[in-house]
Amino acid sequence: MRRFRVHLPSWMGQLPSHPHHLRLARRIHASASSGAGQGRFLLPGASAAALLMLGVLHAKRMYDDRKLVEQKEKGIEPQFATDLKASFLRLLPLRSMSRFWGSLMEVEVPVFMRPAVYKGWARAFHSNLEESALPLEEYPSLQAFFIRSLKEGSRPIDADPNCLASPVDGKVLRLGQLRGPGAMIEQVKGFSYPVSSLLGASSSLHDTKEEEDVSGEQTEQNRPEVSNAKSWWRVSVASPKLRDQTRLSPKRGIFYCVLYLHPGDYHRVHSPADWNIFKRRHFPGNLFPTNERAVRTIRNLYVENERVVLEGRWKEGFVAIAAVGATNVGSIKLFMEPELTTNSPGSSMIQHSQPYNERVYEPEGTGVMVKKGQEIAGFNMGSTVVVVFEAPLSKAREDGTGSSEFDFCVKPGNRIRVGEAIGRWNE
Repeated sequence: MRRFRVHLPSWMGQLPSHPHHLRLARRIHASASSGAGQGRFLLPGASAAALLMLGVLHAKRMYDDRKLVEQKEKGIEPQFATDLKASFLRLLPLRSMSRFWGSLMEVEVPVFMRPAVYKGWARAFHSNLEESALPLEEYPSLQAFFIRSLKEGSRPIDADPNCLASPVDGKVLRLGQLRGPGAMIEQVKGFSYPVSSLLGASSSLHDTKEEEDVSGEQTEQNRPEVSNAKSWWRVSVASPKLRDQTRLSPKRGIFYCVLYLHPGDYHRVHSPADWNIFKRRHFPGNLFPTNERAVRTIRNLYVENERVVLEGRWKEGFVAIAAVGATNVGSIKLFMEPELTTNSPGSSMIQHSQPYNERVYEPEGTGVMVKKGQEIAGFNMGSTVVVVFEAPLSKAREDGTGSSEFDFCVKPGNRIRVGEAIGRWNE
């Protein structure tokens, strides 16, 4: 039998041993020994490589988490700053590496090893295996395990019609309201990127923003003391009913929320509301990591990475969900469009070198209707989802009072699960 010597990075030597990892190693060794007594059991090379990579990923995560905790304890808020590692990442064939990792993920794991491998992963990344819909032995590969469905009722969906629910399990990175032309989404303190670059130049968000700007101008112009001749004519010839509708119509704003999926999180994406999906855009691009360090060091991270954007309308107006790929997460699956292929070998690494692919769902103007909490997509390992949506700011009533404006229920750094409210308002 050929033996291999593996040299581990120096930072791994700083990490403490964990009893769970030792027990997993002993279990695998015992299984191999028993197999050798029956005739020579050899751990498949692909499975061995996958297990080794899982160990390295977990050790690196522990090291990065420890450094981040130390910074937070000192009161240091992470800010954007490029570093040598970010420049080095641009030289690596991350798309090819991700496809190779995807092929390893699809390798069938021996049945007797499945519980040990999946439980080891769950301990390392804090996954709750009790929520899995199937017994561990029934997941043939790591990919099937990562994108597993949950038992019915594991994720109760907030039934309040005046709230937007989280589409994923994850950590809230950034949130806020988009204001004015050229609206920007904050990636990290010290750096932002245009929402138009994330969603695409043909996004109907631009039309929505123009309508809101015109509406805001007309609201001011409807006051007699500041109205000009053109706006006065529009209001004066309108019927009383139309004028009342104008006065009672809600003002709306555009909001965003960025959610990071940890490698141990549930990996399916659910609908945040009842809505109609009109379009899908696929942006070929890079596959940089999307962890906290990458967010702090790589410019335009979510714009440069490969992503799939779903866009449509819910009862309050515009809504879009961007599923952003990452290193080892090149495969983004749409359940409504299973033929869509991401991170294909023929696509370019340079995001701007080729146009995005857009599909308009039939029937045009109606698209695909999905219910709140319905599964719509999924991807491997951890990644990021950005939700951009329209919600009411305020609404005047006939008695002169106004309703509460939209308010986020979460803050950056909070953990959230599928179905829990991102934000809500009262009518």
